[in-house]
Amino acid sequence: MEQEWNELVVTTQDEPFYRHEFLRIWMTHFNPGARLEILTARDRSGKLAAVFPLMKTRGFLCGLPARLGLSTGNSHSCRFDMVAEDGRAAGKTFFAHLAADKTWDVIRIADVPEGGNAWHLYRAAEEAGFPVGTWESQRSPYLPLPSSYHELLGRMSSSFRANLRRRRRRLEAMGSVSVERVTGGADLQARLEEGFAIERSGWKGKEGTAIVQDKKTHGFYTELAHTAAARNYLSLFFLKLDGKSIAFHYGFTYGGVYYMPKLGYDETLKECSPGLVLLEEIIKDCIARGVKEYDFLGRAGDWKTQWSHQMRRHNWLYIFRDSRFGQALQTTKFKLIPGAKQVLWPWKVNHGSGG
Repeated sequence: MEQEWNELVVTTQDEPFYRHEFLRIWMTHFNPGARLEILTARDRSGKLAAVFPLMKTRGFLCGLPARLGLSTGNSHSCRFDMVAEDGRAAGKTFFAHLAADKTWDVIRIADVPEGGNAWHLYRAAEEAGFPVGTWESQRSPYLPLPSSYHELLGRMSSSFRANLRRRRRRLEAMGSVSVERVTGGADLQARLEEGFAIERSGWKGKEGTAIVQDKKTHGFYTELAHTAAARNYLSLFFLKLDGKSIAFHYGFTYGGVYYMPKLGYDETLKECSPGLVLLEEIIKDCIARGVKEYDFLGRAGDWKTQWSHQMRRHNWLYIFRDSRFGQALQTTKFKLIPGAKQVLWPWKVNHGSGG
């Protein structure tokens, strides 16, 4: 399905996370044994009009065993959505199929962007009287890019501009600073490992969450980079000090947008903020190449919101079977547990930590 799948992505929601190769590589490394069901809708000519991958499995929700239908993604997927020419029509069609399918208790669709097509599936379930619920997972900053970096700086506060200059001067005082962009080549694997080593050198390495510390994660980002390079949308950036790499971005330049899934920097140089210096250089590079937007991905943080307060909200969408068990799961997930947290929170604040 790769060719027609990607043709549908390009004409509807043209982002790398929805492409066939992205989802295929994710499945290969994170859930190769999953039972995968792909819902498809076609127009009268047979052309693919909508697609929605779903993993069927048994697991637990709120401590209760349940039959789950899960979107094909995790924290490394950045975002997920149903791909469709007509989201409303596809949502109704796919929900009608799922409603007749008695093999699930809960459908969970993770990290759907606000306004995404999967919301139509959710609303079709809600309109049919099925128990539903949503949970906001993240707000991802994004930065529309003007035609010049000078124009962008003009929007920033004087204190922010001064901080950029100060950090850069500190770094330049230590040696020659340069930036390199890698889009592929015979030494791509070596460059990836160079970047992964930088990421591991910091707090992620200490906490055991760096890319190279997990076989599945390392395999995912490695194969994805080689595939993105073959399709001309990989963008690895390195900040160098006297020729030594001290900061790294694993990114994609796709459809006029720069996406930043992963980064790392030498934390022994944190007083010089090599990550901030590299980010500034990447933004300059993007503007020079005519890129229209910088998508930070992930949750908002101070270093992101210093550049932009514009956010994309993402939600987990839950659809429960219209049964006593499904209603019990929905009540537990969205009423009982939140209520218990509200009751216990003052006690935790007053009595937890200390002694």
